[in-house]
Amino acid sequence: MSIETEADGEATELTHVEELAGQLGEAIAQTPEYQRFEETKEAVEQNDEAQEKVQEFEQMRQEFMLARQTGEATKEDVQKVREAQQELHSMPVMEEYLQAQEALEEKMETVNKAISEPLAVDFGDQASGCCED
Repeated sequence: MSIETEADGEATELTHVEELAGQLGEAIAQTPEYQRFEETKEAVEQNDEAQEKVQEFEQMRQEFMLARQTGEATKEDVQKVREAQQELHSMPVMEEYLQAQEALEEKMETVNKAISEPLAVDFGDQASGCCED
């Protein structure tokens, strides 16, 4: 078998795996969890009040991060950011979005476990090092 043939075989195998991954992505996009996530995301994006609160929170968060990097952040600053986040998250449109996001994350965790199981590797546990004794 020539090197070209082996390389072609590896490319074909990789293409097959990529095709399966594409099919998996399409299947995930059809799940109720993903559909609900997309719907609630769109609702947040179309809600002017929510968008204003998101922008206000992001501005406050960025200012806090800068103050923290320079050592000027106070406990009051932390509390203000937390309160702004709670206010944002308590908006009904945001609550629905966050619940949908959590449900999708749970679905994706289940899918990840199903993919990882035949590989006999827990990639999360292996992230800190190469091998275990």
